[in-house]
Amino acid sequence: MAIDTANSADRTSLVNELNGQSGTKVAKSDVAAMQDRFMTLLTTQLKNQDPNNPLDNAQMTSQLAQMSTVEGISKLNDSISALLDGYKSSQTMQAASLIGHQVLVDGDTLTLNKALGGGAVELKGSVDSLKVNILDANGQVVRTLDKGPQAAGVQSFIWDGKDQNGQQLADGQYSFTVEASKGGTKADATALALVGVSSVVVNNGGIELQTIGLGSRQMSQVRQIY
Repeated sequence: MAIDTANSADRTSLVNELNGQSGTKVAKSDVAAMQDRFMTLLTTQLKNQDPNNPLDNAQMTSQLAQMSTVEGISKLNDSISALLDGYKSSQTMQAASLIGHQVLVDGDTLTLNKALGGGAVELKGSVDSLKVNILDANGQVVRTLDKGPQAAGVQSFIWDGKDQNGQQLADGQYSFTVEASKGGTKADATALALVGVSSVVVNNGGIELQTIGLGSRQMSQVRQIY
């Protein structure tokens, strides 16, 4: 009995298709159907093989191994997708728990409420001098807080709402700038604003916090939570 070479070719084509060698992207839902077709073709060929000229064991074993590998990769992809979905859901719940809390994020706004306001500065390294300049709505410096030498990290500050002359200023929105130096050279310093979180938005797969006064901020920008 002659070997069915058409079945062998079809079987090879199926393996190539599953491995993405055919140039056509195969949907996940088609993988199981292709595996069934492969096994049907293989079983038929085994039944009709010529005893004097049996199938090439090496080729058959290789194709079976490839089929098993493709199936394993498909299951691994499904598992990874499930883990990612679970992670995103957990991250969303974590972000939602921040609503109503105050956070330190990149920004230079400062709210004076009942003669009390505050913010922070992030330093990449220690500094010999750190100054925080409080500005009014017109951009004029109304108070300079001299914090002196500071270590690396997030350094917070509190403002009592008084100007340079000791006069109490009205509650409202202010801003601030920072000046940091070491050895007479300007040092890297990032202003951090203390703002409230009003809502959470999922945008293009990422999670953003809507803050009061600063707009949207990424979760990665949050330094501290209060």
